[in-house]
Amino acid sequence: MTDLRSRSDFLTVRGLRYHIRRWGAPQAPAIFIGHGWLDVSATFDYVARALLPQFQVLAPDWRGFGHSQWPQDGYWFHDYVADLEAILDHYAPDAPALLAGHSMGAQIMSLYAGLRPQRVRKLVCMDGLFLPDMDADSAPRRFRRWLDELKAPERQKVYTSYEELAARVRKQHPQLSEERALFVARCWGFQDGRGRITLCADPKHRLDMPSLYRAAESMAVWKQITAPTLFIDAGKSAFVNALPAAQTEARRACFATRETVIVADAGHMLHFDAPEETARHIARFFAA
Repeated sequence: MTDLRSRSDFLTVRGLRYHIRRWGAPQAPAIFIGHGWLDVSATFDYVARALLPQFQVLAPDWRGFGHSQWPQDGYWFHDYVADLEAILDHYAPDAPALLAGHSMGAQIMSLYAGLRPQRVRKLVCMDGLFLPDMDADSAPRRFRRWLDELKAPERQKVYTSYEELAARVRKQHPQLSEERALFVARCWGFQDGRGRITLCADPKHRLDMPSLYRAAESMAVWKQITAPTLFIDAGKSAFVNALPAAQTEARRACFATRETVIVADAGHMLHFDAPEETARHIARFFAA
């Protein structure tokens, strides 16, 4: 009988204690899944279980999320990509990997696939690559705001119970059942030892960083990707209209071999809304 429970590995990744959640048998083909902003690896439990026993699943908590260590100097996007390389050096040093990422995780995984094309066999992007281009004229305002925020950092949010956090989750994701919202709450929060529930995310993630997102830079990297790529879009995602259709198509045209599927009834967090259907698309693509 297949053991559906996850287990935890802790690695030192570029000086930080990193948590890697694992499902499945070590001898099965490995899928590396990267979560999105303010999410954690644990919320992929239903997706991971649906991929067993055909695959094993390894999902890091990115730095400052989940059970991974919080760096003292804040967060710069390039560090996530370097962290991913260190993780792959540990688990898959000799063979091209199967990579999947959701939202911010899709950005991380796709950039890595372009920077190290020989190390990626196939790539899945789940409702990602929608970040709008930023105009250079916004740089002074963002830089000043970042300096101001450093002097008055946002405090960590706390809740009296997992049920209170689950109510907040349902407010943000009203399609979830009470049971599924409580599952997400238990993934996102932890007991702080003082009778409260605290989010498993460093509040410094909410700093308005001074660096600008320039789509042209990402597109130059994506054009280097050789791995076949599957885009899994969420039909009810809030990001469906984040970009004009022509811009979305221009970004995806950078991927030489690609296909797209739509999970019609899912919102942006499609691993919350339709984990089994999402897993079916992943398994079919990676098994081919």
